[in-house]
Amino acid sequence: MSAPVTPLPTRAESSAPARVAASTVRIPRVDALPTRRWILDLSAVALLLLIPVVGFAPTFDGASYLVAALGGLVTGMGLGVLGRLFRWGILLVTAATIGAYFLFGGALALPQTTVAGVIPTIETLRQLALGVVMSWKQLLTTIAPVATGDGHLIVPFLLTLVAAVLTTSLALRLRSAGWALLPAAAFLAVAIALGTSEPFVPVAQGIAFGLVAVVWLALRQAWQPQAAAVSVGEGTAKSGAGTRRVLTGAAVVAIAAVVGVAMSGFAAPSSPRYVLRDVVIPPFDIREFASPLQSFRAYVRDHPEDALFTVSGLPEGARVRLATMDAYNGTVYNVSDDGSGSSSAFAPARTNMSAYAEGTPATVHVEIGELESVWMPDAGAVRSVTFAGDRADDLRRTAHYNEATETGVVTLGLEKGDAYTLDAVIPAVPGDEALADQKFAPLKMPKQTGVPESLADIASKTVAEAETPVEQVRALEQMLSEGGYFSHGLAGQPLSRAGHGAERIATLLGSEQMVGDDEQYATAMALLAAQVGIPARVVMGFYPDEEAAAEPVYTATGETLHAWVEVAFDGAGWVPFDPTPPEDQVPSDQTTKPKADPKPQVLQPPPPPAEAVDLPPTVADDRGSEDENPFDAGLLWTIVSIGVGLLGLLAVLLAPFIVIGALKATRRRKRREAERASDRISGGWDELVDRASDFGAPVRPGATRQEDAGVLTAAFAEPRVATLASRADLEVFGPADPSPDDIEAFWTQVDEIVGGMGKGRSVWQRLGARLSIRTLLEGTRFALPARPTRVARPARAPRATPTPATTATTPVTPAPTPTPGGAATSADAASSPSTRRSRRGGKTRSAPERSAHPPQENE
Repeated sequence: MSAPVTPLPTRAESSAPARVAASTVRIPRVDALPTRRWILDLSAVALLLLIPVVGFAPTFDGASYLVAALGGLVTGMGLGVLGRLFRWGILLVTAATIGAYFLFGGALALPQTTVAGVIPTIETLRQLALGVVMSWKQLLTTIAPVATGDGHLIVPFLLTLVAAVLTTSLALRLRSAGWALLPAAAFLAVAIALGTSEPFVPVAQGIAFGLVAVVWLALRQAWQPQAAAVSVGEGTAKSGAGTRRVLTGAAVVAIAAVVGVAMSGFAAPSSPRYVLRDVVIPPFDIREFASPLQSFRAYVRDHPEDALFTVSGLPEGARVRLATMDAYNGTVYNVSDDGSGSSSAFAPARTNMSAYAEGTPATVHVEIGELESVWMPDAGAVRSVTFAGDRADDLRRTAHYNEATETGVVTLGLEKGDAYTLDAVIPAVPGDEALADQKFAPLKMPKQTGVPESLADIASKTVAEAETPVEQVRALEQMLSEGGYFSHGLAGQPLSRAGHGAERIATLLGSEQMVGDDEQYATAMALLAAQVGIPARVVMGFYPDEEAAAEPVYTATGETLHAWVEVAFDGAGWVPFDPTPPEDQVPSDQTTKPKADPKPQVLQPPPPPAEAVDLPPTVADDRGSEDENPFDAGLLWTIVSIGVGLLGLLAVLLAPFIVIGALKATRRRKRREAERASDRISGGWDELVDRASDFGAPVRPGATRQEDAGVLTAAFAEPRVATLASRADLEVFGPADPSPDDIEAFWTQVDEIVGGMGKGRSVWQRLGARLSIRTLLEGTRFALPARPTRVARPARAPRATPTPATTATTPVTPAPTPTPGGAATSADAASSPSTRRSRRGGKTRSAPERSAHPPQENE
C-alpha cells in the first residue's frame, strides 16, 4: 500500500507568505537615484549641450548670445530635474516648458522689449510667439555674424531650452543613457546647420561630443547593478577594473580623435561645406535694378532746385553716397554684388553692420523729398539704420546693405515722407603726405569688359612720370580736371552728350576739347585707372558746396549731384578723388555746339481732325465711406501673426501626444479585430487592464486575471471587474469559441468599466492617463519599472509560522477534470497558474507551470 503523496504547493501558494510579509513592510522607492548618478548625469548633460552652444560663436556678433543660450540651458535642466523629482508626466513637463519660454524669454532673448530688462510686455510676448516660426528664417537670411539685438537670440534660447528639457528628462528617467543622446545630437546637428561654413568647427564639435558621450555611457554601464550569478571558483573582480576600463576607453577615443584631426587636414575635400545659410537665399537680386548713374543727367535736368532729400547731423566734409558702381560692361557702370572682397554681397540691414569701420561716429537723419528711388542715401560706413513713419516696418524688411561698397538698397522704393536715422562711422580722408608710402590695396575687382582699346595707351602715358601710387592717381585726376571742360549739355550750354558708354568715353578722351560732366569724367578716370592696375570705382552722391558746408541741415538737389572716383590704398581704405573740372571751366569757343542744318521749307498738309475722346463711365465716389470706417491692417497682421505663431508652437508640442493617441487607438483596433475569437476576448481584458494601468493601478505583468481583478476592484471600487475576469477565463478556455454577440457584449462591458475609471478624477489626471506611455513600453526593453504596491501595516501582525513543504495530513488537490473537448473546467482554469497573463504584444497566452522541485511518483 503506497503512502499518499502530498503535491508541492504552486508558485502562487508558495509566494503567499512572502506577500503577507511584504504587506507589513513599506516597500522602498524603486526609482531613487544615488548621489553619484545625479552628479554624473547632470554633468554629462551640461557638457553635451555646451558643445553646440559654443558652436554658435561664429554665428553671433560677440559673446552676448551666451546669456540667452546658457539661460535656456539652466532653465531646461532645472525643469528636467523638477519633473524627475515630482514625477511629472509629459503634459506637465510640456506646459512648464512653454511657461518658462514666455516667462524667461524676454529677459534672456529680448531684453530690449521688456520693462527694466526683466518684466515681459505685450510686445515681448508677441515677438516670442512669432519667433517660434519666424526667427529661423530671419537668422538664415542674415549674413553672419548677426546682431544680438534683432531678435535672433530666440533661436539659441529656444533650441537650448527644448534640448535641455528632453536630454535631462531622458537621462534621469531611463535606465539606458543612449536615448538621452538623441536630443543632444539633434541639437548639435541643428546648431551646425544654422552656423557658418567653417570647416574645422563641426569636426571639433563632433570629436568633443563623442568623447563625452563615450565616457558617460561607460560610467553608466560600470555603475549599473549587475544581476548575475556569483562565480564559483573564481576570485571576485577587483574594485578598480571598471575604472580602468573607462579610462582605457577614454584614452582610445582621445587617440582616435587626435589621429582623425591630423588626417582630416590631408583628407579634407576641396569643396566648401554647405550649411542652411548657403541654401536659404534672400529674395534679392541687385541685377533687377538699373544703375543709378544712368539717371545722372535726368536728376540734373528735371530737379535742379527740387529738394530730393534733407540730411541733418552730417559732419563737415562728409559726403552722402547714393550708390557705388564697380562693374563696367561697355555700356553702363553697374552696381555689383561681387565687388572687392568676398563679403561684398548685399545682406538684409541689421544692427551690427560695418563692425570693423574706423572713423568719427555720427548720427545722420535723412528725410526723403522728391527722390523716388530704390537707392538709399547714406553717409560713411553704416552700422545700423532705423526707419520711421507709417512704412517703417515695410522699409526695414526690404532694406539691404553692402558693407564693402557702402551702398544701401530699399527694394520697396523710397517715397516722399519716408525718414530714417543712420548710425554711421565717417572715415577720415588722408592727405597726399599720408599716402606717399602707401601701396594700392590688393583687391580683386570685377572684370571690366567693353573698354575702348585706346584707353590703355592714354593711361600709360599719363602715369609714366609718376613715382608713387598716389602720384599716379593724381596724374590721372589732373589730366581730366585741368585738361577738360564742364558742361551738362543743357539749354545755353556747350554740347555734352549724356551717357557713359564705350563710344562716349572714347569720344571724350579723343577729342581736342574734352567736354562733359561728372558722369563722363568719373567713368573715364575709373577705366583709365583699371588699365594700369589701380583698384578704382565710381561713386554717385551728393555733397554741399563750400558756402553751405557749415549749415546744420543739408538739402540735396539736382545741382548738388556729383560723381567721383574712389581708389583703394593698403592701410588707408577707399580714398575719394574728383576728376571733374570746375563748373566755371567752359570752352572758350563755340565749336562744340551743334551746327545748324537747315531744311528746305515744305508745305505740310493740315493736321487730321481730332477724334472724339470716350469718357469713362461714371463711378460713384465712395471714398467718404472708407474714411468713415478706417481699417487697421497693422493690428490685423499682429493678431494673425500671433495666432500663427501659437498654432505652430502648439502643433510642434502636441505632436508627441497625437502619436501616443494614434498608437493606442491602433492597439485597440488590433485587439478587437483579432483573427481568433478567443484573442478578441483576451484583447478586451488586456485593454481594460492597460487603461487601468494608465490611471495608476499597480497591475503587474504576468498576473492572472483573477489577481488583476482584485487589484482593479480595490483601485476603482468596481465589483463588475471580478465577474468580467471569470467570464474572460470561461470564454478563452471554454470548449467552444465565443460568438460575435458574446464578443460584442464583452467589449461593451469593458468600455463601460473603462468609461467609469475617470469619475472623481481631475482633468489633468484623465489627460495624463490618455497620454501615458507605460503600457506602450511594457514588454520591451524600455519598460518602465513596476509601480510599488503599498499595503497598510496591520495593528498587530501575527508572526508567520513556517509551513513544511510536505505534510502527511495535507489533502491531495485533485487535478482539473478534462472536458470532452480536452479543456479544463472554467473554475479550474481560472485558478490555474496557466492562465497568467503574458502581456507582450497585448495578447493572452497560456504557459505550462514550472515547479521548483522535480515531480514525485507513487511507488
